[in-house]
Amino acid sequence: MSEMPEFVEFPKMARFSREIIVTEKIDGTNAQVWISDDGTEIRAGSRSRWITPEADNFGFARWVHENRDELLTLGPGRHFGEWWGAGIQRGYGLGKGEKRFSLFNVSRWGDDRPACCYVVPVLYRGLFSEPSIEASLLELKGGGSAPRRGFMKPEGVVIFHVAANVGFKRTIEKDDQPKSLAK
Repeated sequence: MSEMPEFVEFPKMARFSREIIVTEKIDGTNAQVWISDDGTEIRAGSRSRWITPEADNFGFARWVHENRDELLTLGPGRHFGEWWGAGIQRGYGLGKGEKRFSLFNVSRWGDDRPACCYVVPVLYRGLFSEPSIEASLLELKGGGSAPRRGFMKPEGVVIFHVAANVGFKRTIEKDDQPKSLAK
């Protein structure tokens, strides 16, 4: 007789008609700041690896090193965001060498954050609503990027479903194509 397999419970499902937060999807490079539980160690990461000033990703690790004391005030844990600006993807019309780190967790970060950090702009917050998502995309198409008004080539939006704790993206151009084919 074979060994009894470990029982795995079917996961609970979130209700669909719940709160969503629509933010602008900034086209840069994914980044994270990790701070140890005791608040003394800090690391920089890209989407897929730890980085250092010697093995960097568009200067993000160097920036973390230079802003260490201020970033430690984020507190222990992982702080994900987008590293964007001059020389990274769309660039957003920022001046030579100018880059920004925009935190993703808009529920946690507002004005009370380190001055060296930004937060991705919220375009809509409320019950799931396809018309509100469409209106957010139209707002970007017509008015340009929220953090860089006048930059008329924003990428799209991220729809974060609060109850499910999951995000989805919608791009302004070629949303119906996989990223690998959209270029």
